Amino acid sequence: MPSPHLTPLSRRGLLASAGAAGLLTAMGAPGATASPRRSASLVVHNARVFTGTRGHARAEAVAVGRDGRILAVGSDGALKRFIGRDTEVVDSRGGTLMSGIHDGHAHPMDAASRSLKPSLAGAEQTVADLQKTLTGFLKDSADQEPDGWLVVEDWNPVGLLPQGTAPHHSMLDAVATRRPIALRGGDGHNIWVNRRALDIAGITASTPDPVGGKIVKGSDGKPTGVLKDDAQPLVTRHIPEPDQEQLVAAAAKTLAEAAASGITTFMEAVVGKGELALYKALSESGKLPQRIVPALRIDTDKTKDPAAALAFARGLRDTFGGVRGLRFGTVKVFLDGVIEYPAQTAALLKPYLDEDGKPTDHRGELYVSAADYGRLTAAFNKDGWQMHAHAIGDRAVRTSLDGYAYALRTTGARGLRNTTAHLQLVDPADLPRFAQLGVIPCMQLQWATRNTWTMDALLPYIGAGRHRWQYPARSLQRHGARLSGGSDWPVDPLQVWNQVRTAVDRFGAEGEEAEGDLYREQEGLSRSSALLMHTLGTARQLRMDHLTGTVERGKSADLVLLDRDVTRCPVADISSAEVRLTLTGGTVVHDAESSAGRAAAARVTRAAAGPRPTAQAAVHGGRHASCGCG
Repeated sequence: MPSPHLTPLSRRGLLASAGAAGLLTAMGAPGATASPRRSASLVVHNARVFTGTRGHARAEAVAVGRDGRILAVGSDGALKRFIGRDTEVVDSRGGTLMSGIHDGHAHPMDAASRSLKPSLAGAEQTVADLQKTLTGFLKDSADQEPDGWLVVEDWNPVGLLPQGTAPHHSMLDAVATRRPIALRGGDGHNIWVNRRALDIAGITASTPDPVGGKIVKGSDGKPTGVLKDDAQPLVTRHIPEPDQEQLVAAAAKTLAEAAASGITTFMEAVVGKGELALYKALSESGKLPQRIVPALRIDTDKTKDPAAALAFARGLRDTFGGVRGLRFGTVKVFLDGVIEYPAQTAALLKPYLDEDGKPTDHRGELYVSAADYGRLTAAFNKDGWQMHAHAIGDRAVRTSLDGYAYALRTTGARGLRNTTAHLQLVDPADLPRFAQLGVIPCMQLQWATRNTWTMDALLPYIGAGRHRWQYPARSLQRHGARLSGGSDWPVDPLQVWNQVRTAVDRFGAEGEEAEGDLYREQEGLSRSSALLMHTLGTARQLRMDHLTGTVERGKSADLVLLDRDVTRCPVADISSAEVRLTLTGGTVVHDAESSAGRAAAARVTRAAAGPRPTAQAAVHGGRHASCGCG
């Protein structure tokens, strides 16, 4: 449930321009049709209700009870009886009313932290242009000389021009400052730092690679300043965190943006003590408008000791389990990295190809073996926890399935809804195993478009045969898998409705610059399937489908009202859908006509209008930076 301090329902804003009296008249005289005990707190009518129930039953109106649950769903005429003298009545003007969006893989607290730092927005730049940009950032924070860190977000790891230019600390050292500089890759799997930062971290030619990470070194054996995956903390642990007050304020703004996008539930995909403390502060101050399922990160070195990993997760749950709005029961493990060139840390069944299309001996990085992941899963499943695995490459996907199969044989525990996230590349032989094992594929289908990341940085290195199996959503569905959806925000700007649209047409809002879709005929979903995977499908993933995910009597009133009928409008128009109203547990958490709602919606619009390269640079790293690979 949302915080009790959030704004209660009011007649402002969404009551049509004729005023509340005009709306009430349109629905019939309320005073004579409902007793105070039977009257609803809110009735939304003249809507295209997407219920998400079997057969996707259609309706025109929804009544919300005073307990925050859905009181009735049906026709405008049938629901007149629930209108009392103090019932709020909203005219949908033909827009869609549906379950709130459930985001099954995102990083809202990382989005909050990133918002406090300057950003390169994933731009492609020459070294000279980059140095000029950094000089501007340094001038903007000149009071931080000589020792304050300059941390810049959304560096594009493949964006140095001309193409193929390799980042080196000397390029950053040339900027006129003594300050340590760190550029965080939009992909979340890379960080690039200057010599001062390397010195502070004590990284030298003799520093060994940590488990699950790599210190990139030049031909001279010395560090270049680029650190990958779990090598990043060697530097980031030295960077001061913003104070709690700043973070709480930033997080409140990011969650308001999410509410303005129609999101009522998040799975925070990488969580430790710091994120939980932040959620506790948000909840206590009444600034937590969504339900949050924290996925507690199990570091690679803990995966070999299931008992210690389980004790760690239990400890965090015991400490923060009483925080209102949090629902514990999920842990997260990284099985591999990212697939695009030049990182190529995603684990593949067959080796990557070189630039000439010839096989190499490189199959990426598998951070956890199938045996270790199986034992870890068995320990957590036996205790009632579900697993959430980051798996990009087909070998990592198979490893997750092998681990889940072992755990099922060992424990016999079904129904825990273990999950594999991202699934950029899936071997066809593994498609039936998701349904057989009861594993949920959580997909980020806004990435399923033709762009630099899916084409230039990938096709030459895996070949056309494997390339066709990118994000095989319809194939998984055809084999009986129950799909769920997520954004991996802030890897991409939060564009919920473009995400839903792209699941259908594999083209998306950026498609105007692309030459066709990404295997739409083979892997595009129906409109209903795309809506369901982001509502009921993800509610099922998060083991909340008894409570949310559909619009039916008795379910929690976690609802979103849109400015158009996304069940019938042209598919491309879904991208620009605007949210008029969002409720969580019957409480208004976004009203597009309120001053706070207008401000949050404007921030969403500005982010969506930002450079797409940021999203695509983040596509895999960011997904994974956000994912917390670093």
